[in-house]
Formats: sequence, structure tokens, C-alpha cells
Amino acid sequence: MSRKGFGSSGEEWCYHGGELVRMGDVRLSPATHALNYGTGVFEGIRAYWNESKGTLQVLKLREHYERFEKSCRILHIELPHSVDELCDITLEILKRNAPREDTYIRPLAYKGAEVVGVKLQLPPELSIYTVPMGNYVELTGLRCCISSWRRTPDNAIPARAKLTGSYINTALAVDAAHRAGYDEAIFLTHDGYVSEASAANIFLIRKGQLITPDVTADILEGITRDSVMELAAKELGMQTVERRVGRTELYAADEVFLTGTGFQIAPVTEIDDRPVGTGKIGPVAEKLQEMYFRAARGEWPEYEHWTVAVEVAHQAAR
Repeated sequence: MSRKGFGSSGEEWCYHGGELVRMGDVRLSPATHALNYGTGVFEGIRAYWNESKGTLQVLKLREHYERFEKSCRILHIELPHSVDELCDITLEILKRNAPREDTYIRPLAYKGAEVVGVKLQLPPELSIYTVPMGNYVELTGLRCCISSWRRTPDNAIPARAKLTGSYINTALAVDAAHRAGYDEAIFLTHDGYVSEASAANIFLIRKGQLITPDVTADILEGITRDSVMELAAKELGMQTVERRVGRTELYAADEVFLTGTGFQIAPVTEIDDRPVGTGKIGPVAEKLQEMYFRAARGEWPEYEHWTVAVEVAHQAAR
């Protein structure tokens, strides 16, 4: 099983160079600093299509842009817009493109200067675009392996920032997992504790406890991770224990699942050729998955604050 690829039409609207333009009109030089040195920051935001309402429900929009701003701060990128303005620009792009399907939003801030030399004191550029996106991975049970590649430590490349250059760590781990016949890789930290999956946080159920590696385990502080902990506490009465997690705890777990904007809530049914629990989706993951999608699609009034609705009555004119 491999990840699904997604592309964007050149006729779609995006934000680039300080204005709304067509994707096909955007040009980047091969000398762009971010392309050569990985000096960029990005976010991933989902908008879920609600057929009955005729709306796109943009999930945790403000929270994503708040994290985006913090990531930019780490890379000395000064954004030209406030969080509120970034939200407004994104909603305008969605209104113009008017997709009637689940959609992924990608903000990207980067060093756009055409210079040779590793440095950060360069002016920033900002782009925001959208692409159709269904399930990034299968949600019916993933086969995972512990990666031989270690998670990049926060003191080397900050794990809590979504930096473009750091995702070579992810690419190496995912490639090795796929070549070995697995769906996904799980990173360990340099001292041998569980960190996260290639692009998702990890949870496990052991002895009735919901457990996840804490924020010092070189993880991205996931927005979906926070959402899962909120749902588990409010709806299932399960408080999440954040602590160090040993590798073999995954083998002894009753359930394991991955969470992230791309992964959503993806149960794991096998790790290193060992079944997780019964080898089938566990009851906690199944319930959390059902509740998460209900909230994300704007179908649960209790969680209506999670999403921003964009009315899509008709396809926009091309």
C-alpha cells in the first residue's frame, strides 16, 4: 500500500506573490533558496465536504495558522499577514475554487531569494494553494515497522516546526518501509524511545490507558493529536497519559493508532510482523475515528467550533 498522490489544476486559484493568481501562472526559479536549502515552512489543513449542507468544513483553520506562525518564527520568517488575514485569504481561495469534495490546503512560507549560500537573513515569500484530497492512507488497518532511521532530534532540526527540509527524514523512513512491504514507518528517538510515525503522532492503549509520547520525544505537536485527546476525555472519559514509550510497549499494546491532518485517525493492526492486539481495529480507535469524522464534517453541534463553513453552491466559473 502506498500513499495517494494529488495534483492541482493550473486553472485553480492560489495566493502567491501578494495576490490571488492562477496556479498555472506561478513561476519559481531553480535558484530559489528554499528549493536548494530546504528553508521553508508549511502547514497542512483539511476541508471536508458536507453534501447535505453544500459546504466545505475547514477543520481547525485558526489553530493551523497559529502553529504556522510559530514554525515561521523558528526559521526567522516574518509573515506579511496576521493569522486572521491568513484565514481570510484561505477562505477566499476556497470560495473561488469551489471544490465539492474533500480538499487539502497548503500554506508555504519560504526564503524566495535567488541566491547561493546557506543563511536565513533573506526576505520571505508566501504561497497558499489547495488540492483535492481523500484518504492519505487506508483507514482499515496499517502494517508498520520500526524504522532504522532515527527521528531528527529537536536540537538538530526542530521537530515541533513543520520545516520543508526536515521532511527528508520522513522520506527516507517511508521509502525504506515501502520497499520492505510495510505501509508506514515508526520513528524512535536517539535514546531509543518511541517518537512518532513518518508524518503522524502515535497513540496506544495499554491496560485501559490511552498513552502517547510526550512533547519532548521529538514530535510535532499535532493539532489532530490535541483533538483526539479532547474527544477521548469528553466523550469516552479517558484522560491521555503523555510519557516516554518503549519500543516493545507497541508490541504489547491492545491498540495502536496514528493521528494527523493527513492520516486523520488511522488504526495500526501490525507492527514488525506482530499483530497489534487481536490484529483488527480496536474499539477505542474505531469510536474515536467515527467521532472525529462526525465533528470534522460539521455534523456534531457540540464541536461546531472546530470548523469554519464555506458555502459552495455552484462550481466557480473557470
